[in-house]
Amino acid sequence: MGEGTARLLRGRIKERLDLHEAVTDDELLGTVESVVFEWSDSNPLTASAKHQAVRRLFHSFRGLDLLQPLLDDPTVTEIMINGHEHIFVERGGLIEKVDRAFESRERLEDLIQAVVGGVNRVVNESSPIVDARLSDGSRVHAVLPPVALQGPILTIRKFPERPLSMEGLVDAGSVSMEAAGLLAGLVRARYNILVGGGTGTGKTTFLNALSSFIPPDERVVTIEDSAELQIRNVPNLVSLETRNANTEGRGEVTVRDLIRASLRMRPDRIIVGEVRGGEAIDMLQAMNTGHDGSLTSAHANGPKDMLARLEMMVLSASELPLSAIRGSIGSALDILVHLSRLRDGTRRVTDIAEVTGYREGAVELNPLFRFEEEHGRDGKVGGRLVPTGNRLAHMRKWRLAGLGIEPAAEGESP
Repeated sequence: MGEGTARLLRGRIKERLDLHEAVTDDELLGTVESVVFEWSDSNPLTASAKHQAVRRLFHSFRGLDLLQPLLDDPTVTEIMINGHEHIFVERGGLIEKVDRAFESRERLEDLIQAVVGGVNRVVNESSPIVDARLSDGSRVHAVLPPVALQGPILTIRKFPERPLSMEGLVDAGSVSMEAAGLLAGLVRARYNILVGGGTGTGKTTFLNALSSFIPPDERVVTIEDSAELQIRNVPNLVSLETRNANTEGRGEVTVRDLIRASLRMRPDRIIVGEVRGGEAIDMLQAMNTGHDGSLTSAHANGPKDMLARLEMMVLSASELPLSAIRGSIGSALDILVHLSRLRDGTRRVTDIAEVTGYREGAVELNPLFRFEEEHGRDGKVGGRLVPTGNRLAHMRKWRLAGLGIEPAAEGESP
C-alpha cells in the first residue's frame, strides 16, 4: 500500500468516524477493516497485505503510524528518521535503512507533536529541540526546521521491558565474569563509580546492571534528563526528572537543581543518569560529602579523556583553580569504567581503572582491566577483558563492607 493510498483510506476512515463523539479501539478497528476490505474489492490485495494495511491504518490513529511496527520489533534498538523520506534502524549494533517513508513532512511533524504533547513537552520553530520519552520508557529526541535542514529529525532509543542484568552482559560478552565480580563488590562496598563511553555504547544499560548490586535496605535517588533507569531491587527509591522551561521561559528544573534537592532527601546513594555540564561540580561535592556508592555516566573516549571532560564541566560552572578541581575529582571518584562500541557493532567494557588520588598536579589512575583485541571470525571482533595484574590500591571501603576477598586476585560472582 503506497503513501497516496494510505492518505486516501485515512480520509475515508475519518469521514466515518466523524459520526461518533468518542471511538473505542474496537470501533476504530472495525471501521479500518471495513474501509480496507471495500477498497480491496477493486484493488485486489493478498491476505497478508490486507493485514498489514489494517495494522498501519490503525496505528496511524492510535499508535505511531509506520513507526509502531518498528517499536514493537524487539530486535530494533534505535530508530533514526532524517526527514520524512529516510528511516534507519539499528539491529544488533548495525544500522540499516528501512524501505518505508512518511507520506509528507507534515505527517511526520504531526507525529512529533503528538509524541511530545503526550508528555507535556513543547517543540516549535522558536523551541525546535526537545527530549521526551514514550510510555514504554523509550527515549525520544526531536529537532524541527529551520534548525534541521533536511526536515524534521526524530530519534527514538528503545529500552527493553526487562533491563539486562550483569549476568546477561557477561553472557553477551560485554564484560568478563572476573571483572563483573569485581564491579559487584565495588558497588556493594560503596565505591563511587563513573561509567564513560561514546553515544550508543550502553552507558544507561550498564548503570542499570550496576545498580542491581545496591543493597535493598538503602535509600536511592535517581536524577535524569529523561527517565530511563529501571531500578527494581531497591524499595526506597526516589526518581527525579528534569523539566524544560515553558513557553514563557519559566519553570525550568535542571540536573543541578535536582542534585541539590536530593541532598535534603537523606539519600544513601545518588545516581545521576548522565553529567554533561555544570552539574558535575554538584555531583562531585555530593560524592565528597558522605554519599559514597554514587553512580553516574558521561560521554568520553577513554579513562583519561573522562577526567579531562570532568575538568571542563566543572570549569564551566565555577572559577575554581584547576588544582582544586583535580583534587576534588581525585578524592570523589573511586572507579572509572569505559565502554566502547566496536566496529562489528558489539558493545564491550574496554577499561576499568581505579582513581588513586591527586599527586603532583595530576589525577592518578591505577588500571585494573583492559580489553585486548584478538583475531576474530566472520567479521566479529575477537578479544577479551584482561586483568592488568594491579591490585586495588584503596581497600578501606572493601574491608568495611566485610567482603574479605582480595578483589584483584579473585572476583566475586555477580
